[in-house]
Amino acid sequence: MVLNEVECRVLGALVEKEAATPEYYPLSLNALVNACNQKSNRDPVMNLDEAAVREALHSLEGQSLVRSVSPADTRVTKYEHRLQEAYNFYRHEIAILCLLLLRGPQTPGELRSRSERLHTFDDLGAVQWSLQHLMKREPPLVKPLPRQPGTKETRYGHLLSGDVVQAQPEPRVHADAGERSVDGDRVRKLEEEIAALKNEMADLKQQFALFRKQFE
Repeated sequence: MVLNEVECRVLGALVEKEAATPEYYPLSLNALVNACNQKSNRDPVMNLDEAAVREALHSLEGQSLVRSVSPADTRVTKYEHRLQEAYNFYRHEIAILCLLLLRGPQTPGELRSRSERLHTFDDLGAVQWSLQHLMKREPPLVKPLPRQPGTKETRYGHLLSGDVVQAQPEPRVHADAGERSVDGDRVRKLEEEIAALKNEMADLKQQFALFRKQFE
């Protein structure tokens, strides 16, 4: 099983909404499109249409990872994930996998801070324990990635889309040029903010002067 980017987003969105908003779960096609295209808690942010989400659902149904349901109180077809049936996950495992599906490779610290709506991890050790569980499954569902230059924590990625390919860092000379560009942008931004503050002060002084004249 190798899921593409859209299938990962659809599956992750279904898992998230089951835990975060169970009162609205299972999801209609329209609700699922909105969940996939959220601006928050998504990396990358997507702009999927109904056709793309429907195609992903069809593929996921064929892999027994999603099923459609028809609640008695509505004629609208809704969708729910079947990860629990497929892998017999513990809650802490499915929470980690959901975050990796929605936001890509992350460190244990990032996973813990972003998991509140899905599962409460007491400490980083609990996150590491969950990651180890997922890595020891057969086949493994998670893997650690090589540390990037200048970083202290290891990031982990899911393997539902096959092996995780990490982009190679650019040569240092390019990084230096990029840093100089970022520094220049920061300086320009600060200069603009200072100019805006000066203008605001001038406007306030003028308004205060007009206010005083009313009492002279």
